[in-house]
Amino acid sequence: MSARTSRLGALVALTVAGGLVLSGCAGQTDPASTSDAATGTADGFPVTFEHIYGTTTIESAPERVATWGWGVTDAVLALGIVPVAVSSMDYGGGENRITPWVEDAIADLGGEEPVILDSATYELSIEELLATDPDVLIASYSGLTQEEYDAVTNAGVPVVAPEEALWSTPWRDVITDTGKALGMDAEAEELLAGLDQQVADAAAAHPEFAGTTIAYAADDVDTFYLYLPADPRVEILEDLGFVTAPSVTALDDGAATFYTTVSGEKLDQIDADVVFTQVESEDALNTFLTSARTQLIPAVAKGAVGAIVGEENVSAISPTALTVPWILPEIVEQLAAATAAKG
Repeated sequence: MSARTSRLGALVALTVAGGLVLSGCAGQTDPASTSDAATGTADGFPVTFEHIYGTTTIESAPERVATWGWGVTDAVLALGIVPVAVSSMDYGGGENRITPWVEDAIADLGGEEPVILDSATYELSIEELLATDPDVLIASYSGLTQEEYDAVTNAGVPVVAPEEALWSTPWRDVITDTGKALGMDAEAEELLAGLDQQVADAAAAHPEFAGTTIAYAADDVDTFYLYLPADPRVEILEDLGFVTAPSVTALDDGAATFYTTVSGEKLDQIDADVVFTQVESEDALNTFLTSARTQLIPAVAKGAVGAIVGEENVSAISPTALTVPWILPEIVEQLAAATAAKG
């Protein structure tokens, strides 16, 4: 198995992505404020967070913000702040290990480039982080360990850790938690309302999506995945009007909260009007569409398949403050074609 395929497997399993091709960043929302923006005023502090490792209180508005995990960097940037340190994106981030929507947002805001914290092994380098002299570490959607949390807090830096479990904080909560940590609650609510409106407008423009059953599938080497309604990527599809096919939940073996695996002999039981999938290349898409085993799925046999192609775009499927506007037009285009093909 190649390193690239291994990273895709990690993305599938963690949804880090959780957790689709546009030209440039068409449709991307402008950041909430300009590059010289400051975080909230002192009036909003202190603020307190309850999370898996206890309680964190941020006494005053942070000026130097560090981020770790998925989606938090996007939320900070969308609120008009360039972090001093961000976690690397080793899947979809290219040679510079920054996703294109993050890179564009940093360029739009200006200011000093953030330090890229190596997250290739999902392990936080405490030394590397502390060298950036952060006022806060926001890691609400991450794999931050107890040991890492203790090391950072013992160094005097407050940490916003995941709410209830690692890699599980809902993407909307990532935005509102980030706004709270920055003293920008109102701005975060406005940002989230704008994102929800973009999805609602897309759904209204495509009434044919309403009630159409869908199965979000991914074929990764020897493992066939079906994503469940708890996955934020499925949530976006349902927000557009689609309904997760009952056959998907019927095939759930209960081993995970947001996905299940399906053996080859059960693929014909995936009864959905439309199948949505993610692949790294056009060759991989062709294999998905034509292989003997995926042809067992009725919607695939009909050609009622919407596909997102390429590392950057696969990474972008997991919703964040920046990926929703970046990838939504492509998702909608693919789903419209797949829905038309269902017959």
